[in-house]
Amino acid sequence: MSDEPDLIIVGAGAAGLWAAAVCARAGRRTLVLEKTPRAGTKVLASGGSRCNLTTSLPTLEAARLFGRKGERFLRRAFSSLPPIAVRGHFEALGVPTEEAPLDKVFPSSQRAVDVRDALLRDAHDAGAEFRYDCSVADVRKEGDSWCVELEGGEVLRAAKLLLSPGGMSYARTGTTGDGYGWLERLGCELVEPVPALAPLSSDAEWVHELSGIAVQDAHVKLTDTTGKVLGKRERPVLFTHRGLSGPAAMDLSVHVARALAEAARKQLDKPSFWFSIDLCPTLERDEVRQRLIDAAGRPGSPRLARALDGDLPRRLIDAACRQAGLEPNPLAASISKPQRHLLVEALKGLDVPISGTLGFDLAEVTAGGLALHEVSPATMEVRGQPGLYVFGELLDLDGPIGGLNFQSAFATAELAGKSAVS
Repeated sequence: MSDEPDLIIVGAGAAGLWAAAVCARAGRRTLVLEKTPRAGTKVLASGGSRCNLTTSLPTLEAARLFGRKGERFLRRAFSSLPPIAVRGHFEALGVPTEEAPLDKVFPSSQRAVDVRDALLRDAHDAGAEFRYDCSVADVRKEGDSWCVELEGGEVLRAAKLLLSPGGMSYARTGTTGDGYGWLERLGCELVEPVPALAPLSSDAEWVHELSGIAVQDAHVKLTDTTGKVLGKRERPVLFTHRGLSGPAAMDLSVHVARALAEAARKQLDKPSFWFSIDLCPTLERDEVRQRLIDAAGRPGSPRLARALDGDLPRRLIDAACRQAGLEPNPLAASISKPQRHLLVEALKGLDVPISGTLGFDLAEVTAGGLALHEVSPATMEVRGQPGLYVFGELLDLDGPIGGLNFQSAFATAELAGKSAVS
């Protein structure tokens, strides 16, 4: 691009690509800077390379899943670009979508590359120009222009600067938190970034021995050592060789990460947590207890696994027995009344000790970032910084698994792009 661009967009991820198409289509000279050799690397890695690109939930219900603060901030963006509009846009770009369990929406091809290619093609067709392997060292305002200083010393200028370099999750895709330093030097308030939607780690060997077992309809809660409930979910959970994964565990991981970060900041002892899994979510405690009593009274007294009608994997039953202080899979008739009480509690709340998360390398998103009160929710312009727009994962926004974070990226990018060209 021979002349100074009207706009510079830093970051060619999902949000940056969307904003580039919006800006260029409005006739603005748009330059996109990407530090890696290609666009949309994180898009390619998302959803197990399938890309859960938005949610099937209604607009306001989707926004509520970002918490009270996030919901208030996203209300305008989600109304401007609701989930159904995201699906319609991809349909128009030649990427039909289909719904999946847990309110997910995937490209019908089940190929994340189709999503990335459509976003990139849309931006190119609109007239956006791209520079790859282009690392930004800093940004600053000089007069009426925003200056972007590249590694190596080159300085680019534009009237409007749109920042979407991502957070710190999946660092191998290039998201190494560069944007936080730029914003901090501009005097913006940041919320400490922590990993979110990350698997949980456990030091307990018995947990590792359950690796591969999934509880599909799990009702779970996360508590700290004081018994305070940090969060609840009703989603699948998966035991792994390192701890717990699956939507239920990953959705709650942000609470663990924030508590650990706070303890480190205050130089306190590292906290620990309990992840409690209801193994019989369709039964009340009295119903579980009655099953055990009825089984104990049958001729020949079946063992526990049979008394529970084979609803649970044997290894999970043994884990509940261990928690109740019983031998594995005992005869129903051998369980005393006090033991039965402990067993019911274990079945209705198998307590898994949690030591932490698996960190940014395996986190799907970053929680924390630019404090939301620093940004206009109607335009994504940073308050007190005319011509500077921040959107996508760099904002202090994180939602649960299910396409919510892509929805947030696209919706905030839409507002930022439209505002920057107005």
